[in-house]
Amino acid sequence: MSKIITITFNPCIDKSATVPQLIPEKKLSCSEPHFEPGGGGINVARVIKKLGGEATAIYPAGGYTGKFFNALLAKENIPSMVIEVKNPLRENVIVLEESSNNQFRFGFPGPKLLKHEWEQCLDSIVKITDAEFLVASGSLPEGVPDDIFARLATISKKKNLKLVVDTSKAALKHAAHEGVYMLKPNLTELSSVLGKKELSLNEVTAVGKEIISRKYCEVLLVSLGEKGALLFTKDKGLKVSSPKVEKKSTVGAGDSMVAGFVLRLSQGKTFEDALRYGVACGTAATMNPGTELCNKKDAETLFQKILVEKID
Repeated sequence: MSKIITITFNPCIDKSATVPQLIPEKKLSCSEPHFEPGGGGINVARVIKKLGGEATAIYPAGGYTGKFFNALLAKENIPSMVIEVKNPLRENVIVLEESSNNQFRFGFPGPKLLKHEWEQCLDSIVKITDAEFLVASGSLPEGVPDDIFARLATISKKKNLKLVVDTSKAALKHAAHEGVYMLKPNLTELSSVLGKKELSLNEVTAVGKEIISRKYCEVLLVSLGEKGALLFTKDKGLKVSSPKVEKKSTVGAGDSMVAGFVLRLSQGKTFEDALRYGVACGTAATMNPGTELCNKKDAETLFQKILVEKID
C-alpha cells in the first residue's frame, strides 16, 4: 500500500478539444479530442506519479464510461482500488476557443451513488494498512451525504491517518467541524468555513489563525490562485508568491499544488519546502493546455525561483 491514498467520490473523464471560434447555433468542427481521467483525488494521484512518487487512488466507477476511465488510469500505472457501482461515471468537456484563447469548462453532475456504494468507499479506508496520508478531494455526487469527509475524519483518527481535505460548500464545513489534519480552501471556501460572505486578502491571516485555534485543522493551506498561497499551523504563518508564467489552462492547478505539497511532507520535508514545491506544481500546471496537469521538469525549475515569507 502506498504511503499516500486518495479518495474521489465524483471522478470524471475530462474530454478536451479546440475550436477556431465559438459561434451560437452553428455546427463547429473541433480538434481531435483528448481524454484524461479526472476528479480531485484522481488528479492528485496522477500528479504524484508524474513527480516520481506513488499514491493509491480509491474511487467508484460504473457503466461503459467507468470501464474507459479504469483503462485510462491503468495506462498511467496508477495503483487503484475501484468500487464497482451501478451508474455510469460522468464526463466533463473543456473547449479552448483559439481566436480568443478563452477556455470554456462544462462540468456535468456525477452519477447518483447508492448508500451501500458510498459505504463501500468508507470501508475501503477502514481496510487500509501502513498509509500515512489520505487525500479526500473533489465534489460530491448525488446520494453522498454532506458529512462524508467528516466520517472520513473519524476513521482517519482511529487509523492514525493524516487526512487532507480539498472540497467546498457544506462538505467542507462538516470536515472542519470534525477536525482534520489539513484543509486546502481558496478564499471563497475559507470564508464559508466561518460563515462569512466575503473575505479580503487582508483578513486571511486573522481568519487562518482562528481556524487553527478552533482545531478545525492542524495545517491550513490557502490557495490564492496566481498570487500564490498561505500556510498556517499553530507555530507558523508562511506566504509564497507564484512566479510569473504564460498561463494556458487552470484545470488541475489546485490538485497539482496539493499533490506537490503532500508528496514533500511524505518525504519528511519541512512545511517551507512543501509550500514552495506545492506552489511550483500548481503554477506549472497552468503552463500546459487543456487538462495536462503539471510536469516534473517545470515544477522543479519554478521551485528554485520561489521564496518563503514569514507572516506575523
